[in-house]
Amino acid sequence: MQDLEPNRDISVDADPQRVLITGGAGFIGSHLSELLLDRGHHVTVVDNFSTGLRSNPGRVRSVAARHPRYQVIEGGVSEVLPTLDPARFDCVYHLAAAVGVRLVVEKPIHTIETNIEETSVVLRFAAARSLPILVASTSEVYGKGVRVPMREDDDVVYGATSYSRWCYACSKAIDEYLALAYHRESALPAVIVRFFNTVGPRQIGEYGMVLPRFVRAAMAGEDLEVHGDGRQSRCFCDVRDVVRALPMLLGNPACAGGVFNLGRDEIISIRELAELVVSTLGSRSRIRMVPYEKAFAAGFDDLAVRQPDLTRIRGAIGFAPTIPLVQTIRDLAAELVEREGEVADMVAHEASNAAPASVRGSR
Repeated sequence: MQDLEPNRDISVDADPQRVLITGGAGFIGSHLSELLLDRGHHVTVVDNFSTGLRSNPGRVRSVAARHPRYQVIEGGVSEVLPTLDPARFDCVYHLAAAVGVRLVVEKPIHTIETNIEETSVVLRFAAARSLPILVASTSEVYGKGVRVPMREDDDVVYGATSYSRWCYACSKAIDEYLALAYHRESALPAVIVRFFNTVGPRQIGEYGMVLPRFVRAAMAGEDLEVHGDGRQSRCFCDVRDVVRALPMLLGNPACAGGVFNLGRDEIISIRELAELVVSTLGSRSRIRMVPYEKAFAAGFDDLAVRQPDLTRIRGAIGFAPTIPLVQTIRDLAAELVEREGEVADMVAHEASNAAPASVRGSR
């Protein structure tokens, strides 16, 4: 990796690019798609909708000017990419992955195969034309961590292989090794980004994501379930801050071959996060502690603190998140209300269409 120089987001003033985003219909991918489309780029998304919302592309298309430059191809990466010509694209963002603590614990085979096999396919695709590629990784790669805050060149320590909890971390570490190997052996301009708890509108809690799970419970007046003793701490960064950084990293040639932490470095315990959600939303919900062995499988392994050292990314692109966690909570709550209203309208519409004509007309 070259010496890093601060660099503004050159994609704003650059010629329109043809961008491929795997997992682009998901939580982070849909926000990135909007950002790039609004800057005049052409975006092709490949997504199998295994964990994302089918409504996300509709949200991207809510601005008419984006339509001609936005294409969504439904399918898995290994199925779709062999049908595409890499010469059609100028760069790639590889966001597709198996994500979420609950999904990882319950479906380790899917997790391992998806993360490693699909990343291999994408890297071969990019290498065919030496396309700049950003590979999404995770703070999970640090495992149990050797120090706090966590730095990109730290050693990594994982739990025993009998704990499926760590298969996600290991599979994403293999992704990093593979991307860096392509950079060294084939001069592929690859950038690796380790996300630290990205949160915000369009994130869903079904696969274990803690903030949308808390927000949904608080809005419904239900108990917020905090796993373990609640003292484990994390750092949460708004997705709208996160996606701004991605084109800046990929657009800076000095970042090629580098690994970057991306997130906010202010820590908060999960118990404190639950309390913040309740107070921010004015909820009457209570907080209920749930042992790990009841929330997940027996012997679930976790770590006490996960906090990024952001020195490298600050030096490279001057990254500084601007959206406070309280605002993220409010925006996520507002989006959940809107989303559930859309679902209710859709169900009512389908029920109306399914009813006999005599029933539909009798009002």
